[in-house]
Amino acid sequence: MKITFLGTGTSQGVPVIGCTCEVCRSLDFRDKRLRTSVHLLVDGKSFVIDTGPDFRQQMLREDIRHLDAVVFTHGHKDHIAGLDDVRAYNFLQHMDMEVYGQKPVLDQLRVEFYYAFEEKKYPGIPQINLNEIHEDSFKAAGITFTPLPVKHLHMPVLGFRVNDFSYITDANYISEETLNKMKGSKILVLNALQKEKHVSHFNFEEAVAMALKIGAEKTYFTHISHRLGLHKQVEKELPSSIALAYDGLSVTL
Repeated sequence: MKITFLGTGTSQGVPVIGCTCEVCRSLDFRDKRLRTSVHLLVDGKSFVIDTGPDFRQQMLREDIRHLDAVVFTHGHKDHIAGLDDVRAYNFLQHMDMEVYGQKPVLDQLRVEFYYAFEEKKYPGIPQINLNEIHEDSFKAAGITFTPLPVKHLHMPVLGFRVNDFSYITDANYISEETLNKMKGSKILVLNALQKEKHVSHFNFEEAVAMALKIGAEKTYFTHISHRLGLHKQVEKELPSSIALAYDGLSVTL
């Protein structure tokens, strides 16, 4: 299983025109973060979790030429905005793109990309097949995904476990039931937005505590804003079992 971080930033974590903060001015490529998304290659099957606004750029950068399915955590714009660009895979693969999400996510996709679901479809629009998921395990392209329900303030969000890999983004609460589903994970990905407290995301201190509680062999932090600071400095503050992810990082499990 190969895990590639397509993006590790937030809408507050991408370069901003005119910004003079140390992260924007940094020459370290690890501080150049596109919106959060991850690519999984499992038994020859190719998946993306979330398609943010930078989806096309990310897939071109990583030269990902085949995509079996897209799985969504939730329906916020920074996680769904790039779905239109699956049309390139429709063209290359001569098939609809299988998309998986909970009902509120699929309803939002029908609104955001209404033209893809009209009865009379315009030529060249993305061909999308929506698959509703719940909190039970499901199969996509023959691979089992186990949903990991978490809360993003009051909003239900799904993380996912695939084999010994668990992925959670946009969360500030994880129930004991979900923690039990994550036991034995070798690689964990968890959001760590910033140093200060935040209303709907784990901050740095909370993310470290949660990572140590879960106890994966290795944890990578994602969904990082400028307020967390420079990669090389934050890395020094982390236990050996935890690291900051960065765009383009690949890990094999």
